[in-house]
Amino acid sequence: MNTIITPHKFTGTVKIPASKSHTIRQLLIASLADGESEIKDPLDSLDTRSCIEACKAFGAKIIEVYDDNRKLVSLKIIGNNNFKMPIVSNSIDVGNSGTTLYLALAVAALQSQPIEFTGDESIQKRSAAPLLDALAGLDVQVQSNNGCAPITIKGGLKGGRVSLSCPTSQYLSALLIASPLAPAGTITEIDVPLLNEKPYVEMTLSYLKTHNIPFEASADYSHFRIHGGSFWKTLNCPVPADFSSAAFPAAAAAISGGSAVLLGLDLNDTQGDKYFFEILKEMGCEVIINHTNGDNSSITVSRKGSLCGGTFDLNETPDLLPAAAAVAAYANGDTSLVNVAHARIKETDRIAIMTKELAKLGVCCTELPDGMIIHGKGTISPPQKTIIEGYGDHRIVMAFAAAALGAKYPVEITTAESAAVTYPGFLELLKKNVDGSLL
Repeated sequence: MNTIITPHKFTGTVKIPASKSHTIRQLLIASLADGESEIKDPLDSLDTRSCIEACKAFGAKIIEVYDDNRKLVSLKIIGNNNFKMPIVSNSIDVGNSGTTLYLALAVAALQSQPIEFTGDESIQKRSAAPLLDALAGLDVQVQSNNGCAPITIKGGLKGGRVSLSCPTSQYLSALLIASPLAPAGTITEIDVPLLNEKPYVEMTLSYLKTHNIPFEASADYSHFRIHGGSFWKTLNCPVPADFSSAAFPAAAAAISGGSAVLLGLDLNDTQGDKYFFEILKEMGCEVIINHTNGDNSSITVSRKGSLCGGTFDLNETPDLLPAAAAVAAYANGDTSLVNVAHARIKETDRIAIMTKELAKLGVCCTELPDGMIIHGKGTISPPQKTIIEGYGDHRIVMAFAAAALGAKYPVEITTAESAAVTYPGFLELLKKNVDGSLL
């Protein structure tokens, strides 16, 4: 599906959707627990649907609760108590959800029946080789297509010492979720010679701490030691709003010279992508933070003057690269997005694609091995009819939808349906008059 975004000023109040990373972690934890959990205000997206199906295959029972407007308000999960009951299906399709794939691979290793994982074309190109090698080192039987899906896992997971290089933090989070449920008396030791996206590991560790699951970690997270025989407790909590998603309406306001009031964000949460608001401030936006707890908390982003370039290290926050590059296209001077080579192994090679597609809008970029430099001139000069390829990547699509708001002419974007992977309704939000509206 293609979408056409007409340039206009973006001004309004936006309820930010729930965090994908928290939603998927909570679903898997609840599915491993003994008893009934309730996840309140989860993200209702394609990635969440993929994780729900995986959890059902693992034997969890999931009830979806809707309000009168057919909005998903909670998920009630009866867990399988660390696979005390048999799995329901030995085939799991994770769709486009890399988070589901990586975390669920380790969860599947907790039981002895073979489970095959597959996914869409993008998933089948994303390697899980370091994680699979680590699982094999913990006595898990693994078959794959050179590290990619289809992948078959046959457990069960035992203790041992493995080395796990983490170009994506999800490999480490996977073992941190599964290893505590290894048999009592076993110890899993993980050496981590490379770790990108550290805040997402801190997110996973926050769940271990909340559930009183013991672990030992070196100060730099280069080594972990986890005792088996623990268990996950049931959950009854809301899902925090998503800073990764909030970056796109914030970028829309910054690009178009409008003002966006973003509701529900908690700056005390472990999500690293709150760094985007520091980027916007340094580039010349006004960012006002209201620290009120709960849904009344807000962050207001606006711009009246010019944007300026800067240098930003995105190692901990690679998902910000598309939105940051879109804003940088409207800045005066160079903006360097660096130390983020792992942006190349997301749904797409986001460095190469942002460089290529921004050129269609008249923006000159220099592609680096570990990032990109956007040579901004304050405005962009696209042709009267520009078609941007979205490549089925939700963050690419949303970044260019925001970028189109400041263009001289409407911009057409392909594979627009992929925005629903993490932010259903975002494109509709941009396309309507949002002045004073709430989504």
